[in-house]
Amino acid sequence: MRDLKIAIIVADVDEYKPLAERIERKEYENYSFLGRKGHKFIIKTDKGSATVYSILCGIGMINAAAAAAHFKTIGCDIILNYGLSGGINGVKRGDLMLGNKFVEHDFDLSGIGYKLCEKPNQEYVYTCDSKLNTLMQSIIPDIKLGTAVSGDRFICDEKVRERLMENFDAMSCDMETAAIAYVCNFGDIPFLALRRISDDAGDNAADSYREMNHKAETVLSDIILDFIPFILNQ
Repeated sequence: MRDLKIAIIVADVDEYKPLAERIERKEYENYSFLGRKGHKFIIKTDKGSATVYSILCGIGMINAAAAAAHFKTIGCDIILNYGLSGGINGVKRGDLMLGNKFVEHDFDLSGIGYKLCEKPNQEYVYTCDSKLNTLMQSIIPDIKLGTAVSGDRFICDEKVRERLMENFDAMSCDMETAAIAYVCNFGDIPFLALRRISDDAGDNAADSYREMNHKAETVLSDIILDFIPFILNQ
């Protein structure tokens, strides 16, 4: 029997809302760290059980990294993330995607001779867990797979979008996934990031994002919660 600790990190209130509503239909405990509110609950299958911690970490790289580091500290075996992303290349609004590589697009030491996003003396292109991505692909065969770029900036500029595509071959942009991937890679924690494309990261991206975000749809939260039994049954 498998016995896992699994964390779910979500940045935005409207993205977290449908997850909380589904969790609260069954038995759960309130959970928090650094004033961030979340839930703790159990998922069981015939092959094992998972103690699941979910947290509304807040938007941005520091918030996301702090949440991931917290879950590393308490011994989580797997970290899952979901949220909305801007589409850069090869995706359209409404598409689901998995990140397979993650970079911090706004980390820039080019003024002293480094490449964009390069961090001295360390790996700076982070990765997912290929087994988790393959498992998710077996459930959603048409899901997209590509590079997610992250930074503390909402991208709503067509020129910036083009630069992200040219510099990083990016499929999507967001404000958290590379930070979580960094902690997971250096902390040796399997990580999966499921994202839904809300906009094209162009000049009208803000309106498109707000429209989808405010709907607080259950698509992403349902996929992630239903994914955990598949993990347990492997």
